[in-house]
Amino acid sequence: MNETGKDTKDLSALSFEEAMASLEQIVAKLESGNASLEQSIDLYTRGTQLKAHCEAKLKDAQAKIEKITLDDSGAAAGTQTFEVE
Repeated sequence: MNETGKDTKDLSALSFEEAMASLEQIVAKLESGNASLEQSIDLYTRGTQLKAHCEAKLKDAQAKIEKITLDDSGAAAGTQTFEVE
């Protein structure tokens, strides 16, 4: 984040962890009450973008999870695609 509170890194380039860290910084800055109105609006806007990015990353990760299937004896028999509800 630069001195105006704007994160200049493209969202698509952020990992989930980087986006969460940026979001935590934004929340802390907003909760501190030390940001100007304009800066607060910019921070809130960036925060909503980061939240959406994190949600998309989680949804993508969840879609990649596979469920391990077991045979009658309880041994691993293979995998099934995880069904996202």
